Amino acid sequence: MILTLDVGNTNIKTAVFDGEKLAAYWRISTSSTSTSDELGILLNNLFTHKGLRLANIDGVIFSSVVPPVNFTIEHMVSMYLGLETMHVSANMDLGITIRYDNPMELGTDRIANAVAAYTIYGGPCITIDFGTATTFGVVSEDGAFLGGAISPGIKLAAEALVSGAAKLPRVELVKPATVIGRNTVANIQSGLVFGFVGQINYIIRKIQDELGRRARVVATGGLATLIASESKAIDTLDGLLTLKGLRILYERGR
Repeated sequence: MILTLDVGNTNIKTAVFDGEKLAAYWRISTSSTSTSDELGILLNNLFTHKGLRLANIDGVIFSSVVPPVNFTIEHMVSMYLGLETMHVSANMDLGITIRYDNPMELGTDRIANAVAAYTIYGGPCITIDFGTATTFGVVSEDGAFLGGAISPGIKLAAEALVSGAAKLPRVELVKPATVIGRNTVANIQSGLVFGFVGQINYIIRKIQDELGRRARVVATGGLATLIASESKAIDTLDGLLTLKGLRILYERGR
């Protein structure tokens, strides 16, 4: 079995795959202060809860956008699983080519998303990852990662609104009944949710204009469902896209 970890700014998404079959999936809060022992004990408890054993893990691969956490995870894997951790890198056998000015600047989670989307759904395709940042990735029909776009995530935008405007309250990120809000909370929800839907639709349309053809749009990330429910431009929701990409990369890399 393979353990995959996607270390994001807010959460660590992790899954166990038995071949292509998903055996377990968890989300853990990302913390730069957690020790390798704390992570190891937590992971062991999660495995036990699912009736799994750490000893059955044959390999580990992870992507990360939080460098301070990387050593902690590597040390935890070494101590509790007795394994070395495979890192995602643009230098790996990706199954796609990277047409980026500097491939080493490309986020490893975006690489995993592109690999998974192209391998599973084919090209051309557009990936959208709704995380702390909203990232777009574009893969051509012949399997070349062409680039994309990055914008603030919806939660980050909501926090910026609250911190920058003293009288505006924090709100639950849900879709309001109407675009025209009748109170401050509904106004903020409308601007955030429908504003992001508009942004997503516009960027997708501009990308497809530049490609000169329609591309399949695959969305992932914690808030993908919220936006996809209002955006007809999104074709597929795949909450495990990044982790599936990690599994594919491990199989190629080993």
